Amino acid sequence: QVQLVESGGGLVQPGGSLRLSCGASGFTFSNYVMRWYRQAPGKERELVAGISEFGRYTNYAESVKGRFIISRDNAQNTVYLQMNSLKPEDTAVYYCNVFVLTNYWGQGTQVTVSS
Repeated sequence: QVQLVESGGGLVQPGGSLRLSCGASGFTFSNYVMRWYRQAPGKERELVAGISEFGRYTNYAESVKGRFIISRDNAQNTVYLQMNSLKPEDTAVYYCNVFVLTNYWGQGTQVTVSS
């Protein structure tokens, strides 16, 4: 079955960086677009970034453009989210997502940006 496992979250000061990872299994990773979403307390889940099957195309939410970079390693079945210049408003649970006939989500990883 499809499994997504995120890691790399934590507490970071404003202006700092974190790198999230999402390991995938149960499907042919290189055949699918991968996405990162986030959900802050009291808010709806929102798309942060997406990457095409071989990494040629990426897209980002306006709020993270120029600060976040999504990438993937198809040999390792892993998608990454490099987050730089973090702001308090980036605080959220970050989820990895793939659509394989239906949406699949990881368990999420907490990112807290605070001094």
